[in-house]
Amino acid sequence: MENILKVNTPNDYARYVGAETLHDDICVVHYDELENCRHALCNYGVYGIFLLEESPYTISYGLGQYHFSSGSLLCVAPGQMGGVSDNGEIIHIRGWVLMFSAQLLVGTPLEGRIDDFHFFSYYDSEALQMLPDELRTLTMCMKMIRHELQTHTNDPRSKNVVVTYLQLILEYSARFYDRQFQSEAQKQTNDLLIRFDALLKRYYDKQIFRQNGLPTVRYCAQELFLSPNYFGDLIRQMTGDNAISYIRRFIMQRAQQLLSAGHTIAETAEMLGFDYPQHFTRSFKKHFGQTPSEYIRRSHL
Repeated sequence: MENILKVNTPNDYARYVGAETLHDDICVVHYDELENCRHALCNYGVYGIFLLEESPYTISYGLGQYHFSSGSLLCVAPGQMGGVSDNGEIIHIRGWVLMFSAQLLVGTPLEGRIDDFHFFSYYDSEALQMLPDELRTLTMCMKMIRHELQTHTNDPRSKNVVVTYLQLILEYSARFYDRQFQSEAQKQTNDLLIRFDALLKRYYDKQIFRQNGLPTVRYCAQELFLSPNYFGDLIRQMTGDNAISYIRRFIMQRAQQLLSAGHTIAETAEMLGFDYPQHFTRSFKKHFGQTPSEYIRRSHL
């Protein structure tokens, strides 16, 4: 059985790698300073931001194996698992890791916004590949948080300062991901959207809807080997709309085709994967501004 490190608090990880502990709810580790750092296959109960300047190691995440080049940003959230099982080897990594618990955010503006930062649930293969200036920016923020924790331990304003720096890291990371999305969108817009459309068509042609119901973003992302959030963010960058709206448009266009071909409302609802005809009718009216009955009547005028 593999050795699993349970990271229930930020300092569980700090103590494991031999880094100083500065606060119960957040730790900042500079890998360059560690003398006896070992691999760890972690079960995370905290959020983690790994800023890797240089890592020659291949790590596991779920069923995949990933290798990170210099200038990579990888984020994890509570409930996720990843890393490399400890085999006793002393490893050498350049970069930083910041871990924080949800408790740190309680009562702060960031508490209600943390779920907006989708990159905490991206696959490792979707890590941010940073430009040199981006790497320097996030490194500076890591240093500022650690300096604050080291020098203002008893200052009642210190938590607000730390959370503000943390939000700055998250906002910068979101900006840098937008840059990566734009670059990827330019390279693969046509290819991804063609595969997305083909996937939805195959979903109905092979009658997968009979078992799974309506197609979901999660299903489509998995079939396209992307995490749901990364897939959704990439589709939004490409089309200006979210993935669920794209799926709904496809379904409603197919509904029009079925109704125009003479199928009843009940038959159409069943052939699209709706549980009940009433659900289909509500979705159709919301999308087109008219009920299926009105559409059928007007199309036969």
